[in-house]
Amino acid sequence: MLKRLTPGWRLALVGGLVLLAAIFFMTVNMRAGWAFTLPFRGEKLWGLLLVAYCIAVSTVVFQTMTQNRILSPGIMGFDFLYLLLQSLLLFFFGLHFFTQLNAEIKWLGDVLVMTGAMCALFYWLFVRQRRHLHVLVLVGIILGTLFRSLNALIARMMDPVEYDILQDVMFASFNQIETSLLGVASLLALLVSLIGWRWIRDLDVLALGQEQAVNLGLSPRRLMLGFLIGIAVLVSISTALVGPVTFFGLLVANLAYQLAGTHRHIYVLPMAVALAALVLIGGQAILEHGLRFATGLSVIIEFVGGLFFLFLILRQGRK
Repeated sequence: MLKRLTPGWRLALVGGLVLLAAIFFMTVNMRAGWAFTLPFRGEKLWGLLLVAYCIAVSTVVFQTMTQNRILSPGIMGFDFLYLLLQSLLLFFFGLHFFTQLNAEIKWLGDVLVMTGAMCALFYWLFVRQRRHLHVLVLVGIILGTLFRSLNALIARMMDPVEYDILQDVMFASFNQIETSLLGVASLLALLVSLIGWRWIRDLDVLALGQEQAVNLGLSPRRLMLGFLIGIAVLVSISTALVGPVTFFGLLVANLAYQLAGTHRHIYVLPMAVALAALVLIGGQAILEHGLRFATGLSVIIEFVGGLFFLFLILRQGRK
């Protein structure tokens, strides 16, 4: 039956499921009254939607540029850079400074450092050295390994109490989103999206390859540099809000291509965002009101996403 539906109707169907999941999340088990529960859950819902948007959009665009469905922006070392920043902050400034640091300042610092580092890498390799995009990805993998090794070294030198605090930021938490950051984070994501929306149809051309894009009148390197900067901003926003998530974007991006029934990004991008929102909102609602936080949503997502990643690799090997 799904095959008979147009991409627009498929997107509307998934969007309806997201709406139902949001209503369920907002209204089930209303014990504290509407006046308290609706604003409290509304802020959490806002945060989940923002994280879903950033992860889904950045992953789909990154896969389009690399023309590889088993890659995600996390391969560029964003997650390990974030963890290294937290380790350095805790190791050199101490536990009291780390726990008492203003959340807005800390978030803004994380976003600026992560975005600035990746933009500098993009500019150096992509503009100054004029290297191919796959060289950029390879350098990102190497830097990610370096960041992970440095983080492990610093963790070994930490006090046990400090290391225990560090463990809390090493894993994504969708239940403890700092709501005071949502306003500025949303404005930043909106600004990036408004700029990138002008070239959304050019992504369909980029998906054909750089040579075809040149033949069709585009400037692939300039276009990809702009998208890479946008990806860096979106990934930095989501990582600084909830922590590192490795396989979530990979999961929703590949499912979006399957469910959208088309490769046009005007449908694939909203479908990926809708699927990401459905997983986060529905999963968080089930965990909070069904399982009573018996486990963390990030653990389940990473487990399922990891299995899906292995499936993609095995399927690629059979072709």
